[in-house]
Amino acid sequence: MAKLIAGVALLCAAVFGWAQDYPSRTIVLVVPFTPGTTADSLARLMQPHLSQRWGVPVVVENKPGAAGIIGIDSVAKANPDGYTFLFTSTAFGTLAAMNPKLPYDPDKSFAPVMLLGTSPLSLVVSNHFPANTVKELIVQAKARPGDLNYASAGTGSVFHLSMELLQHEAGTRMIHVPYKGTTGVINDLIAGHVQASMMVFQTAAPLVQSGRVRMLAVMSSQRAPGLPDVPTMVESGFPNMIVEAWTGVMVPAKTPPAVISKFNDEVNKVLALQDVKAAAARIDVTLAGGTPETLDALVKREIKQWTQVVQRANIKPE
Repeated sequence: MAKLIAGVALLCAAVFGWAQDYPSRTIVLVVPFTPGTTADSLARLMQPHLSQRWGVPVVVENKPGAAGIIGIDSVAKANPDGYTFLFTSTAFGTLAAMNPKLPYDPDKSFAPVMLLGTSPLSLVVSNHFPANTVKELIVQAKARPGDLNYASAGTGSVFHLSMELLQHEAGTRMIHVPYKGTTGVINDLIAGHVQASMMVFQTAAPLVQSGRVRMLAVMSSQRAPGLPDVPTMVESGFPNMIVEAWTGVMVPAKTPPAVISKFNDEVNKVLALQDVKAAAARIDVTLAGGTPETLDALVKREIKQWTQVVQRANIKPE
């Protein structure tokens, strides 16, 4: 018994010593998307603060490809030593819904660290399309089943799945036109080649403010301060249509809980800084923070929701 107690004491001392020494070398923040995306912007917003507070280099590493799968998988297979963090987004859940045979297990390969921030999606229509409200869009769609088009930035994207969720809720049948990214969606929406689309609010807001498209609703529980005259989908009669793009932080499974706790505590303090709040507001991100359980619950809920949408609409990966 004495030997057992001594062994446990030594183990506890080693863990405590390790936690005291952490971090002692470069920390890598992996973003599985291109520079300029919200996840990338938030990673770069955190980068100097963490480096300054912890006294070690912090590097943002973009690993885009396969809609995010390549970068996400690289973190799943990384050493769980607390020096590799994944800055992921809504795509984490949609990828799981669309791809049952991912190279990683979205449930077991990662441990949640925290939810960083959210941005609402918005429903927009072309100026060439005669609908000024969600109700008018639905009336038109029901009157012309299979005749109206909606665009998305790719099959299986949150924009595609959100529109299919709306179609299920509203009982409409519009035709999906997938694009490889948002640029094509914007160009064809402005030109009137497609009638509607879902976009992240921060992407759509400048187009609305310049009079190039119309926003019918925001998919959040409250109206967006940037466009306060635009109603929410809840106000428009769809209480289940709250869909927000989010950015969260994860680590490889089996990363020491002390690391997760330390990162969580530190970043929650950073998120409370006024300059960080101002920087996030400039890209229309509502900062979240909180415990790992908040992100964990969100991810589980979204994977379930998007899987149901995919199965119901019989959506297949391209």
